[in-house]
Amino acid sequence: MSPRSAPGRRAVIAGVATSDYPYLPDTSEHAVHWQAAQRALDDAGLSWTEVDGLATTGFFPMYATGVAEYLGLHPTYLDETNIGGASFELLVEHAAHAVEAGAAEVVLVTYGSVQLSTMGRRLGTGGGGGGGMVGPAIYDALWGNTLVGSYALAARRHMHQYGTTPEQLAAVAVTMRQHAAHNPQAQYRQPITVEDVVSSRLVADPLHKLDCCVISDGGGACVVTTAERAADLRRQPVYVLGAAHATTHHLNVSADRDLTVSPAATSGPLAWERAGVKPADVDVAQLYDSFTITVVLTVEDLGFCAKGEGGAFVEGDGLGIGGRLPTNTDGGGLSACHPGMRGMFLIVEAVRQLRGEGFPETQVADARIAVAHGTGGMLSTGATLVLGRDLP
Repeated sequence: MSPRSAPGRRAVIAGVATSDYPYLPDTSEHAVHWQAAQRALDDAGLSWTEVDGLATTGFFPMYATGVAEYLGLHPTYLDETNIGGASFELLVEHAAHAVEAGAAEVVLVTYGSVQLSTMGRRLGTGGGGGGGMVGPAIYDALWGNTLVGSYALAARRHMHQYGTTPEQLAAVAVTMRQHAAHNPQAQYRQPITVEDVVSSRLVADPLHKLDCCVISDGGGACVVTTAERAADLRRQPVYVLGAAHATTHHLNVSADRDLTVSPAATSGPLAWERAGVKPADVDVAQLYDSFTITVVLTVEDLGFCAKGEGGAFVEGDGLGIGGRLPTNTDGGGLSACHPGMRGMFLIVEAVRQLRGEGFPETQVADARIAVAHGTGGMLSTGATLVLGRDLP
């Protein structure tokens, strides 16, 4: 993956897990981290004493040191890079570089949130993983814009420029709900129709309530190590084939150069090149679905279809099992779970799909290459991970 890799060291994900979700009123945020981390270590067949690296982030400074203290870890590799909802793809990218360079042997990447249970009691919210309106972001807020409003602006511009329809956006939510129906932990499992989405309450024109992600409690974790170390472990390792990240602006969507182009347009091509694969090689995708428009932009910008064709690509069963690009096979943030920064869930589900351990009804047959792409802020950041069952 990395030109700086030490000889013979190749990064893999050796264990994954989620915590319980979507509602944990009697659990602290740190306890969510612990539950997910313990399960991921158990999945890999590793002990706490073998962990020498920790990567995590949250809505407060020095977040990672607090998690390390709670978990009883004293890591020599520590990372708490925060780029909103894309953070965990980036943290795994960093962890892969660290183990390949010999800076760490076993990096535990964890996420925990009790956003649903603590709504209104702390700073930090939102489907884009952008946190509260702070710093320079207050300038857009002065004229009344919101997190949902930023994505609504992108949706309206896409509709104006390419003829995308509310019904095409709604198809994303419908497919995610179809997948969530097979996930026993999913927050919402009742089937919905395109008409249900477009007739649900308007939140920020043209986005309706069912175009927006759920708000949940929950977390997840993964274990990054070398292929050599993983050979002695419990589970089939999944290779980190390539990764990249990008940003287009901070939290003022008014500073975005083009509302119809997300950071995936930069991170995607870089990740494909580094992985040595093409979008056509991908068997299953886990794409950040903070809003339905997020998915439409992402499939275009990652190269699964041409710019402006995302609406047609996702409509019908385009993202369903057996469709053009099976996507968010756990139900996604639109239906299953979205605790504020969902990127870790994308990684967990991608690994499970490549190991053949997805939910039976949404397991993609013989999946060999997966992509996990996180989106953060007000369509501000993107991070792409290309994962493979084998090396190309």
